[in-house]
Order: sequence, then structure tokens, then C-alpha cells
Amino acid sequence: MIDVEDPKTNSILDEGNRLFLQGKLREAIIYYDKILDVNPQHLSSLNNKGYALSKLKDYDNALRCYDAALEVSPDDLSVLVNKISSFRKQGNFDNALSICNNILKNNPKYNIALYHKERVLFSMGNFDESVLCCNQILNDYPNNGDVLFDKSCNFAMLSRNDEALDLLEHAISQGIQYKIKAKKSKSFEKLSDNPRFKKLIL
Repeated sequence: MIDVEDPKTNSILDEGNRLFLQGKLREAIIYYDKILDVNPQHLSSLNNKGYALSKLKDYDNALRCYDAALEVSPDDLSVLVNKISSFRKQGNFDNALSICNNILKNNPKYNIALYHKERVLFSMGNFDESVLCCNQILNDYPNNGDVLFDKSCNFAMLSRNDEALDLLEHAISQGIQYKIKAKKSKSFEKLSDNPRFKKLIL
């Protein structure tokens, strides 16, 4: 294996990451592949290539990269979280949930895994369980707009409308983007004629 600190590898990786951040995903993958051609077990290149492929919606190949990375480092949280994300976007909720639960067994306060778990549970229609995950995150970060919004969606789906709107108002106070999300979200369709909801999204 090439030393992780190999300067040439690092400069190729930096260039790949720069292209990635510019949204030039296919070009970035070329650079990650340059490293992987020489060192097929290079963890950052595998993980970053997987992430780029996932952004290109090529989830199967993204998952292959993550699996190769996990052979090198089975407990790498960054890779595991990216794998959850790909499974979730594929609609493979059981596998996504299983990885979330495995991470949380050893790291019960790992909020990134909890965040994915609450979203997976929401997608599976397990709204009450999703709320419990949201609560765990909000205990530490009571003003996290994304989680407040997700909890609000859960309550809307459970027809707990007043609580849903209280949470939505709190989320919107964290950022105007939640008004736009609420307008587009199917979770609030039943509330489209609710005067308070209308006022919140104006």
C-alpha cells in the first residue's frame, strides 16, 4: 500500500476534491481513479468516488466503492454514513436502517446516524419512531432547523396539526428555506387550507 502521506497521491486527491466541490463530479472521479489504479485500497479515494457517484445517482457503483472502503476500514463512520445515504436514496430502507442501528449500538449519541434514521423511518411510514429520533437530536441541538422541520412533517402525517405547526414555525424561525420546503412538501397537503399554515408559508 502507498503511504497515505505520499505527496503525489495527496496532490491528486486535492485536485479531485477541488473538482468535486466545483460540481465537476465526472472529472473528479478521473482523479480518484488515478489513485485507485495504483492503490485500489486508498480509503479517501474510494469514499470520495462513491460520494461523487451517489451525487450522479449511480447508487450501485457508489455502494461498490463504499463496500471496498469498508473492507479496508470496516468501522469508518464517514463511509458507513455515505452508504446509508445511498441506500436511502435508492429506496432500500431496510438496509439503510440496519446500518443506522449498528452505528447507534456503539455510538448512541451519533447525531448524523440519528438524522438518517429519522428520515428512513419517516420514509417507511414509522412516524412515531421517527419523532423519537428527532427528539434525541433536538435534546442536544434544540434549534436544528432540518430536524425541527422533519419532526413537524411527522406530526403532520400523524394529524397532530397544532404541534406540527408549532414546530414548523420554530423551523422557519431558523431559516426562510423551511417556508419553501413546507410549500413543496407532501406532508402538509392536508393543511393547505389551514389559515395558520397559509400564514406561516406566506
